[in-house]
Amino acid sequence: MSKAFLIAAPWSNSGKTTLTLGVSRWFSNQGYNVQTFKCGPDYIDTIHHGTAARKAAINLDTIMMPAQHMIDVFERYNAASDISIVEGVMGLFDGAVKDEGSSAAIAKMLDIPVILVVNASSMAYTIAPILHGLKTFDPQVKIAGVIFNFVKTESHYAFLKEACDTVGIPSLGYIPPNKEIAIPSRHLGLHIEDLFENVIEKAASHIATHISLPKLLEHTKTYPKIDPKIPVKTTGEKKYRIAVAKDEAFTFTYLENLKWLETIAEIIYFSPIRDQKLPEADGIYLAGGYPELYVEALSANTTMRNQIKQAADRGVKILAECGGMMYLGTTIVNEEGTAYPMAGIFPFHTSMQDKKLSLGYRKVIFKDIEIWGHEFHYSKVSNDDNIPTVARVFSAREKEVATKIYQYQNVYASYIHLYWAALQQPADLCI
Repeated sequence: MSKAFLIAAPWSNSGKTTLTLGVSRWFSNQGYNVQTFKCGPDYIDTIHHGTAARKAAINLDTIMMPAQHMIDVFERYNAASDISIVEGVMGLFDGAVKDEGSSAAIAKMLDIPVILVVNASSMAYTIAPILHGLKTFDPQVKIAGVIFNFVKTESHYAFLKEACDTVGIPSLGYIPPNKEIAIPSRHLGLHIEDLFENVIEKAASHIATHISLPKLLEHTKTYPKIDPKIPVKTTGEKKYRIAVAKDEAFTFTYLENLKWLETIAEIIYFSPIRDQKLPEADGIYLAGGYPELYVEALSANTTMRNQIKQAADRGVKILAECGGMMYLGTTIVNEEGTAYPMAGIFPFHTSMQDKKLSLGYRKVIFKDIEIWGHEFHYSKVSNDDNIPTVARVFSAREKEVATKIYQYQNVYASYIHLYWAALQQPADLCI
């Protein structure tokens, strides 16, 4: 039998990610095959999930993905695991529009129970009406238990447990605060990965010391074990070779996108930081990441920059997203104001100075293709006023936004991380 549950919270900063990482690692340490998932478009948490569970994590999203596609993705990976742990996004019912795309919507669609983690550092019995509201707001969302986080004493926990008893939700215990398991800032980049292994192990030990994780499994959904070899649709013979950038600077990919590409193409990975030769390929994919942290190395590799520019001039198809788009510009300006030359395919510059967050779901209308993605960045573009956009872009609320899709010959670049794994046929925007 396999088990599945979703870790959610009433509000952000409750400890969902720390709990997910610690619980995933603990079960992995016990010999379980653990599959982690992340609700929403986040491609950073999935990297850390994969580290914790020792297995690549998968995104689940009801905005970017058609409902049946998302269900199929979950069932395919769940069938091959012993325990599936889904981390929610923001508060339980927080979605792009009302509760659309929320943890609750995904839990309901997948029919899996929710384990709530509550930041109770400043809470006592008043948590009772909050829990009551979460339990009754949508009865189809099954709250199977509560874990209270940042609780220092048994006397404090007594009030919280009484609240659970009043509301009729099982209390699964409490976790005291521990500075050693605090997750570092996500925008520090992958150079914090060497710290994460130690943090995850400490989180696993700390959580298991205070919470009975075998008992937690009793509150999850049980699935009969089935043949995990669910067929993945292919488009026949692999007709393409696609070079995919993969190193410290280019890491933000959706695993299902790469799996989709593998059904139509041979994938060759390369490093714009270290490699001196660009693989021969029909297409190049430059995903997002942290190019601003590696501007010196990227700029210093003039051989690779020149080869990518030459490939663009020859008409090779290139798709660049966010950090990949920055790499194709003329320069990247770091926070100190130093400009580093990049590939020079586009005349614009991107800068990390005067940072301002831009984020949200994006629907892209390109020719006869509708494709969804997500925008998340702090950098800004300059010197692009004379570059037209080749697509219309809308928010989840159907409001047109100014985010541009740039084109040079067969090169397409934008700040948007696209999700194309649900496409039925290969699209010009993707290959």
